[in-house]
Amino acid sequence: MKEKLEHLPKLAKDKHPENKKFFARLKKRTPKDLDRVMEELHEEEFQQTDCMTCANCCKTTGPLFTPTDIKRISKSFRMKPSALVDEYLQLDEDNDYILQSVPCTFLAADNSCLIYDIRPKACTEFPHTDRKKFQQISHLTLKNVAVCPAAFNIVEKMKERYAKI
Repeated sequence: MKEKLEHLPKLAKDKHPENKKFFARLKKRTPKDLDRVMEELHEEEFQQTDCMTCANCCKTTGPLFTPTDIKRISKSFRMKPSALVDEYLQLDEDNDYILQSVPCTFLAADNSCLIYDIRPKACTEFPHTDRKKFQQISHLTLKNVAVCPAAFNIVEKMKERYAKI
């Protein structure tokens, strides 16, 4: 996995123009079955991909923390939401709460998540490849293929499936 992760950013960068064109065509001619196909591809990929051997998303990027996430996590930690924000989060340029640093503060040495049951919604949904109205998040997917080997594989299979678009 380590070797795959080392090559992923370059591979994603090389595929970026091709992926960008593909997603532009997809937006213009969205297949009626896209959400079903994406769910299928997502399920197939995650039957063979173990996030615990990777955790690259947790090591290299941080999720957005919604107000609901902050309330839930702070309640579990038995602290005020403002204290959680002060200790772990910061505002980004879009005024969204993100981690103060990466790798994620809540990532354990064995790649497990210390707050798995109460993790942010963004973590629960990552890499967002099974999301409804998938074509609306192509910009996010273009970023995620450089971070997540599973997302990269799903997009490659997606391009095969919809080669005629």
